[in-house]
Amino acid sequence: MTVPKEMPEKWARAAAPPSWSRKKPSWGTEEERRARANDREYNEKFQYASNCIKTSKYNILTFLPVNLFEQFQEVANTYFLFLLILQLIPQVSSLSWFTTIVPLVLVLAVTAVKDATDDYFRHRSDNQVNSRQSQVLIGGSLQQEQWMNVRVGDIIKLENNQFVAADLLLLSSSEPHGLCYIETAELDGETNMKVRQAIPVTSELGDISRLAKFDGEVVCEPPNNKLDRFSGTLHWKGSQLPLSNQNMLLRGCVLRNTEWCFGLVVFAGPDTKLMQNSGRTKFKRTSIDRLMNTLVLWIFGFLVCMGVILAIGNAIWEHEVGARFQVYLPWDEAVDSALVSGFLSFWSYIIILNTVVPISLYVSVEVIRLGHSYFINWDRKMFCVKRQTPAEARTTTLNEELGQVEYVFSDKTGTLTQNIMVFNKCSISGRSYGDVFDVLGHKAELGERPQPVDFSFNPLADKKFLFWDPTLLEAVKMGDPHTHEFFRLLSLCHTVMSEEKNEGELYYKAQSPDEGALVTAARNFGFVFRSRTPKTITVHEMGTAVTYQLLAILDFNNIRKRMSVIVRNPEGRIRLYCKGADTILLDRLHPSAQELLNTTTDHLNEYAGEGLRTLVLAYRDLDEVYYEAWAQRRLQASLAQDSREDRLAGVYEEVERDMVLLGATAIEDRLQQGVPETIALLTLANIKIWVLTGDKQETAVNIGYSCKMLTDDVTEVFVVTGHTVLEVREELRRAREKMTDSPHAVENGFACQENRPSSKLASVLEAVAGEYALVINGHSLAHALEADMELEFLETACACKAVICCRVTPLQKAQVVELVKKHKKAVTLAIGDGANDVSMIKTAHIGVGISGQEGIQAVLASDYSFSQFKFLQRLLLVHGRWSYLRMCKFLCYFFYKNFAFTMVHFWFGFFCGFSAQTVYDQYFITLYNIVYTSLPVLAMGVFDQDVPEQRSMEYPKLYEPGQLNLLFNKREFFICIAQGIYTSVLMFFIPYGVFAEATRDDGAQLADYQSFAVTVATSLVIVVSVQIGLDTGYWTAINHFFIWGSLAAYFAILFAMHSDGLFGMFPNQFRFVGNAQSTLAQPTVWLTIALTTVVCILPVVAFRFLKLSLKPDLSDTVRYSQLVRKKRAQHRCTRRAGRTSSRRSGYAFAHQEGFGELIMSGKNMRLSSLALAGFATRSSSGWIESLRRKRSDSPGSPGGGGGGGSADKPLKG
Repeated sequence: MTVPKEMPEKWARAAAPPSWSRKKPSWGTEEERRARANDREYNEKFQYASNCIKTSKYNILTFLPVNLFEQFQEVANTYFLFLLILQLIPQVSSLSWFTTIVPLVLVLAVTAVKDATDDYFRHRSDNQVNSRQSQVLIGGSLQQEQWMNVRVGDIIKLENNQFVAADLLLLSSSEPHGLCYIETAELDGETNMKVRQAIPVTSELGDISRLAKFDGEVVCEPPNNKLDRFSGTLHWKGSQLPLSNQNMLLRGCVLRNTEWCFGLVVFAGPDTKLMQNSGRTKFKRTSIDRLMNTLVLWIFGFLVCMGVILAIGNAIWEHEVGARFQVYLPWDEAVDSALVSGFLSFWSYIIILNTVVPISLYVSVEVIRLGHSYFINWDRKMFCVKRQTPAEARTTTLNEELGQVEYVFSDKTGTLTQNIMVFNKCSISGRSYGDVFDVLGHKAELGERPQPVDFSFNPLADKKFLFWDPTLLEAVKMGDPHTHEFFRLLSLCHTVMSEEKNEGELYYKAQSPDEGALVTAARNFGFVFRSRTPKTITVHEMGTAVTYQLLAILDFNNIRKRMSVIVRNPEGRIRLYCKGADTILLDRLHPSAQELLNTTTDHLNEYAGEGLRTLVLAYRDLDEVYYEAWAQRRLQASLAQDSREDRLAGVYEEVERDMVLLGATAIEDRLQQGVPETIALLTLANIKIWVLTGDKQETAVNIGYSCKMLTDDVTEVFVVTGHTVLEVREELRRAREKMTDSPHAVENGFACQENRPSSKLASVLEAVAGEYALVINGHSLAHALEADMELEFLETACACKAVICCRVTPLQKAQVVELVKKHKKAVTLAIGDGANDVSMIKTAHIGVGISGQEGIQAVLASDYSFSQFKFLQRLLLVHGRWSYLRMCKFLCYFFYKNFAFTMVHFWFGFFCGFSAQTVYDQYFITLYNIVYTSLPVLAMGVFDQDVPEQRSMEYPKLYEPGQLNLLFNKREFFICIAQGIYTSVLMFFIPYGVFAEATRDDGAQLADYQSFAVTVATSLVIVVSVQIGLDTGYWTAINHFFIWGSLAAYFAILFAMHSDGLFGMFPNQFRFVGNAQSTLAQPTVWLTIALTTVVCILPVVAFRFLKLSLKPDLSDTVRYSQLVRKKRAQHRCTRRAGRTSSRRSGYAFAHQEGFGELIMSGKNMRLSSLALAGFATRSSSGWIESLRRKRSDSPGSPGGGGGGGSADKPLKG
């Protein structure tokens, strides 16, 4: 039977959070779950949820009202609905209702279609999942039932390769001892098989008749989302039997390598752990989003102010002037005074001027973001050929924030390294193995080593395993007892599953690469793990099969940081084998062998200094009496209903002490390709990189040097290892003292921090000269993150070039990220590959998941994902920087063009008696933002570039304007508004002045309302089209087509609306036949349009020319350098074309100039960035650094040391 080719439930969950309506138990919140087998009547009284899931949000009847209700919860949509209602009031509106309803309906319709499409796929997925067939034991026989009809307490039969329908208690299986194998990829992303086991009393219930009589009752915890924990008790035949996660099959798993199994439904439908984990993800907003919300509120306030001014003008005009014309120009019936007229005029102008914030702004922003996301998904340079994995933008809302990142928090294992573990070295009984020495006694390097160790004596050896030190194999063959016990521990103390497809062909399925590497090493050295049952482990020791009785497994977790097994050997001796972190295990050894401990500790430090991952191995002999008493205490702890994990941990602590040290292992986890170059490049872009890892300090520091986080240029590496609050505070104080080189200044700035604002703390570290790094341990970090010390830690860390936090827990990773988010006005990015990185990824502004060796949990929780760390440089420096640049240029132009368009009505109000008469034709008002000017600005927002991608990577300093938020901020916004108002003034008053005296060719007066409207509208469309041509830095065929196509569309629609044909069809709507043709046939009109265009655009051109000449941006300098290179290349080609030569060269060395110095400096891409100074007449970094310093000193910013010591350094990139 094959796996059904159906849509996995995880994609349904990813599409939308569940919105099912589930029934609660009658007594309120569920405190415990009771499920009795084969008794639906008993279980139904608890009103548990059925197994039907519903992730869709709508149905045919509810779609329209619910979707509209959701859309009108957006403030912008509600605002435009309010305007539409105003336009339906004749006394208020001077515009037809369709000027607002057309764009509003368009936006609502597009969003509704998108929502309906998404929900259709959710419905289809729900129906597909709910309609799956399952074999349910009903009335003593197996019956086919759809998944939606399964109930709590039902017994289900599963067959090989079937999905698990609900959360089941495993009762029995076709395998011996009630074992079964499952794949949990849909739950946690891990593809390795895992083993589950039925409790012994039910494992014999293999036939239908016995299962039909089974009436056991499960009492367990209520539904929750903890995938790795389950606590419950089975009550059957007067016995209470403890249940754990090892006895459970969770919905979403697939049964593998097991012919059949039976399970009791404990949780169904929305109560299953799969669905409990599909809650709403926290919605992340960008800094530009937050700024836009603020600016829109300001614009609305400005709109109200303009409305008030014009309303007051209307009231005064009606009182002073309008009252004299009541005979032939009477007020409307509802107007009985000038004040009422002013009040109605206010609302009329609110309608007319509302286009300063058009609804198309929000739609355009989403379209641009969607385009940027597709560019990331389609980028072949971020595609991993080895894994066939593309980069994926899992959200469309954060693209521009990728161009503003200042802090990157990275996991080490699997993110910076490959997470492919290789057994490299070991220490056994005080002797280190793994190094190879030459005849002179010098350590041989990898290229100088002889052939690897020959394992041909062992027919079960893994041929891919390589080891270089033959002395270890000799010790094994000579029967050294310590060496044998060392590898015996490795072959017994693990949770690896063995699969033997053919005789002698072993395949290990390990839950972690570390375990797989250790068991494989033991296998090659003659201790071959062959098979396991729930109660036994079989090992071939030097060719002899030995079966050990497995008494207990004391499993690993992030708190214990160790794993133990208790086994009885064939001679009846009971022994505990333990492996774990040195910080944990060395404290639990018997004090007798101090000399061995010291030697092994030296070896551990040596291994960690080489960047290897280390584990300590130890054992303890247990007598029968002690073990029986301990096993009873363990049983009691496992039956506890409350605090079961804590009680078990206490029992484990009892037995894991006074152990005898065997030695240590050292596993190599190689760096990923391109990591050093990526980190060097991001550092030059002023992005600070913090590594948060669970490895020991020496390993983390060595990896720091390997990946160029730490270099020889670093003045000093501060190591914080204090065990108390006072020790940590003192170490941080000493670090700051050395950085500032002034104990008095530091004392004033930090020790007395309670008397100084936090902004002063940053200023103390602004003058730091040199580059520093900080390394801090997990136990020290716990103290540093306390409320009274977190600011000291933060300022010290932010003044450093690199920060490495080692031995940290997943919670501490998230706390560090939250600390920087809380106190620094900076965008943070977290990148990781495992489940322990999920909290960090969700906490950061931007989360990036690496699809590596640890499953896809990090990917599922992330905003962006790819398969290698090196792609981060392209994500940030190319896609992120371009997205930020494009969005900023889009917003600046959008606000400019709409103020230029709308403010003309304001000036016209002073010349039309404040009557709320519009300048433009109402159709022009409707089409301006959705036809005439929408596509050109979209093309710029999607395709624009300032420099090519190669230059973005070559000059990392180009990234800094995004970090400083230079391209779109409140200042830039007011500049755009000022330009828009300036344009509107000229747009109105130049035609107004010309038309006051101008005449037609026939001598008739040119000034009439429709001619004036056509002239102003045409001037406006031409001016904003020329302006976007100036703003566009990267021309494509699409840009040309949209800009000139929009101009052509304007004239085509203009002439069509003033044509005889439309007048014949709609005489009441299109009355002004031939007006456009008549007006645009006048030379005076075209001269007016040309004058208006030149006067509006000329200051912009002049300003940009002067800025380029006097104070060019870094991107301007890069473009100039590129132009110079291009001209020189053309000149060389011209010269070469004029001469011939008989000399031929075979030179084909694929190298670039500058890499010699690059290697010597230890920083990649530094030279190419410095080379930029040759093209610039002055340093472009000065103004950036001064602005950074100014921002750091601003009140309310507790941090500011982020610039570190780089402020006085020359431009690096």
